[in-house]
Amino acid sequence: MRTVTLDMAGSMRSIALRCFPNALQVIDRFHVQKLMYDALQDVRVQYRWQAIEEENRLRKEAREKGEKYVPQVFENGDTRRQLLLRSRCLLFKSPAHWTSSQRQRAEILFREYDDLKQFYYLSLQLGQIYSTNYDKNVARIKMALWFNRVEEWQYPQFNAVINLSRNIMKEF
Repeated sequence: MRTVTLDMAGSMRSIALRCFPNALQVIDRFHVQKLMYDALQDVRVQYRWQAIEEENRLRKEAREKGEKYVPQVFENGDTRRQLLLRSRCLLFKSPAHWTSSQRQRAEILFREYDDLKQFYYLSLQLGQIYSTNYDKNVARIKMALWFNRVEEWQYPQFNAVINLSRNIMKEF
């Protein structure tokens, strides 16, 4: 049997069905993993906007009281706003590739935002499922378990990942 590797565009799927009707269609892992990382970054950015709004509110309150606003600073010198801004790149990397400052930042970030920690490690687990040479049935079970863990969070940012996972599981 022949295989066609697709990106996630619906038009690509239609073309493959028409040109290669008997081929097995597979969505490449890059696009699946990218969706997961994009969703993770969306959650981080949402927290960043909340931190900005909170900082602006506290700054305004301090100004109204005639006081100077001093933001909370974590042990690495970051404010909450800086922590969320500067953690962008570390969420794309494996912990083995973090610098010492990224490692410290990740410890603080994950202590403050447990859901980001959980989603980050789910992203890594997805990569491990793709990277390990499993029997098709074992891979199906691992993907289904992974999918269930993502779905349990019920975060709207992950709907695209969940919907894609459902489609992939149907094709197995």
